[in-house]
Formats: sequence, structure tokens, C-alpha cells
Amino acid sequence: MIDTGCALESLAMRSSEAATGTRTTMPACSISTTTGPTTTTTTLASADPTLQHLDAGHAATEGSILVESIPQKPAKARQQAKPKTAAAPTGAVVESGKVKHVISVSGGKDSAATLLIAIDNCPRESIIPIFCDTGNEHEAVYEYLYYLESALNIKITRLKAEFSEQIARKRMFIARDMRTRRDDSGRRIRWSNKAKRRALNALHPTGNPFLDLCLWKGRFPSRKAQFCTEELKRNIAVEFQMNLMDQGFSVLSWQGIRRDESLNRSKSKKFERVGKRLWIFRPIVDWSADDVFTFCSNKHIKPNPLYKQGMGRVGCMPCINAAKPELNQIAKRFPEHIDRIHEWELLVSAASKRQQPTFFAVNKSGANKVADIYEVIFWAKTSRGGKQLNFFDELEKNSGCSSSYGLCE
Repeated sequence: MIDTGCALESLAMRSSEAATGTRTTMPACSISTTTGPTTTTTTLASADPTLQHLDAGHAATEGSILVESIPQKPAKARQQAKPKTAAAPTGAVVESGKVKHVISVSGGKDSAATLLIAIDNCPRESIIPIFCDTGNEHEAVYEYLYYLESALNIKITRLKAEFSEQIARKRMFIARDMRTRRDDSGRRIRWSNKAKRRALNALHPTGNPFLDLCLWKGRFPSRKAQFCTEELKRNIAVEFQMNLMDQGFSVLSWQGIRRDESLNRSKSKKFERVGKRLWIFRPIVDWSADDVFTFCSNKHIKPNPLYKQGMGRVGCMPCINAAKPELNQIAKRFPEHIDRIHEWELLVSAASKRQQPTFFAVNKSGANKVADIYEVIFWAKTSRGGKQLNFFDELEKNSGCSSSYGLCE
């Protein structure tokens, strides 16, 4: 097995230019690769090309932060991309107490592995794991967070988006809407008095971030309008990190992202700077799912039980991007979550102008009309073609182990 370590040497940050007149830079990475009895060490410059001219030489210092990373490129590939050699740092180096390592934890395998790497290699007092609660999670996710806290002796900070102000503004807009023009199809733009009464009766904050977001938007997110990730995760995580920066800390944001997850993530960098004192680090970006499960197992950390219950991903239940087999598993194992989504559809529909919002896109079930969650689930239970139920699938037990990652073997 290949064991490698990446040292974020002398984690240098940009200090106050007005006070010191110096400019800090991102640290280089020292990678030690062990194959059998042979060990080689190289030093890599920052992944951000805009910082390469500043990276000229960052030697290892005391307190270097070691970050484990598994699969390495073959020797031939490493020779072709010859790493730069680091020398002495040229900027002001921030003390370790001024650096906060913010690890995004979702309850899934990738974020768990990322958290383990950070705990193994960073000062405990500088680590801040955060969980962005969407309100559309399975109960097992919350239980797994408690498990991680107990097993790793660490506290995970829970963050939750709030949309009360946005809903209040929308209520005011609906109540005062007096527009007179019409759209291209001849329909009036403004809300009718009947629609106003219906929407204002339904449009109240529920305390559930996902549902409140949909009430505010008047619709559910979709693949083409995936505002859920932005509003429920990214924005509140960025705000949390900005608050740390306002307190004088520099922030290294750890993300459990892998390139082989999707086309959108295939170009993800391992290391990049996104702000004056804010960097992003993705230590497992070139790992496979098997690498992640193996790493966590070696650390004696169990995977989220949902991975053994037919779920290919852990997070929203269900996710708007859920595939047909996963929807089928959710319907069989967790029918109460399907009922919950149906209740949300009714509420969001009542709060919308034309009463058409559904959790999934219109043509998810192959129908030429709006398809609610129950119609989509019926489609998920069919064989290829979407019209005939899969008889053998109906005979399968719902309580057995089912894993797309081979965890049941």
C-alpha cells in the first residue's frame, strides 16, 4: 500500500500590510512517498498559479502540518511534472494560534475521511468541524454526527440557514402587488386576490431551512436551478468563515471533494486561495471511493449506516439529484420521508402563484404533466421504460443490506 504525506509547511498567511509592509504567501507541500523500504520526498509549490512567484522557497519548519494523502501518480508521471524546490519563506508567518482549520462535515464518507486527516495532522485547538443542516436530512445523519463526536472526542458546530426575513418581505410584496401588465401569454402578472389569500395563509416560516427556502422561492430546486446548495450550505459556511476572519484569524477551509464524483468536480484543485486570508484545501481530491472507505476503516471509524441501506450518497433525503434505484430504496425503506416530501409539495404549492411546484422536475417520471413525489416513486419502481413494475424488485426484502460500494460483503 502507498502511504504519502503532504506537509503544508509553515502555513504562511497574508498579515496586515499596513502594519508590517510584508506580504505572506501560501506554503508549499512536502510529499513523502513510501513504497516498501524506499522513501522519497519532494516539495510542491502552491496549486494557485497566481502564488507561484511568491512560493519561491518555503522550507519545512517546526510545527509543519502534515496531511495524509493516498493514491500517488506513477513515477513516470511524477517525473514529467517536476515539482519546484522550496527555499526559505519570504513573508510574515502567522502563528499557529491564528490559523483556523474549518472542516465541512456532511455525515458522509468523504467528509469523515477529511476530518480524520485534519485531526491526525493539525493542532486540536485550531480545528473547527462544521455541519450545515439543510433540514432535509435523514435521522441517521444526525446520529452519525454524534457518533463521530464521541469516537473522535471532538465537537461539531451545527449551522442552519434562516429565511424569516425573506419570507416576511415576500408576504409584504404579495399583499401590496398591484401590477397591471400581462406576460407574453396574456396572463396577468400580479397576484389575484384569491391567490393572495391562499399564499398569505401558507407563507409562514416553519423553522426548517429547506422548506422555508422553497416557500420563499415559491418552488423546489432542480438540477438547472440548484440554489439549495448555495443557500443552505455554501453561504452559511462562508459567513461562518468570514466571521472568523473578522476576529483576526486566517482560515484554511477543508473540503471532502473527489474528482471522480461528477463532471463538475473533475477539475477541482487540491489547493487554492480564494481570499486575502482564506484558502481551500481538498486532501482527498484524487482518491477513489474505495480509498475513502479503506482509510476510514483503518482508522476504526464506521461508515454511515445509510451506505448499507441502498444509499449512494448521504445528505438530503431525498436529494433532487437522486437516481432511480436510490429513489426506489428510499420508498421501500423510508416511506415516511416520501410522505414528508408530499406534505411539503402541498404547502409550497399553496404559497406559490400557480400552485405547480413539485419536488422533482416536471418530466422526472416521464410524464408530460406535473408529477408529484408519489408519481415519481411509482416510476422509480418500474423496469426500463417506466411503465411496468419490476416484479422481482417487489419481492426483495426491505431490511437487508444493500450497498453500491460493496460494504455488505
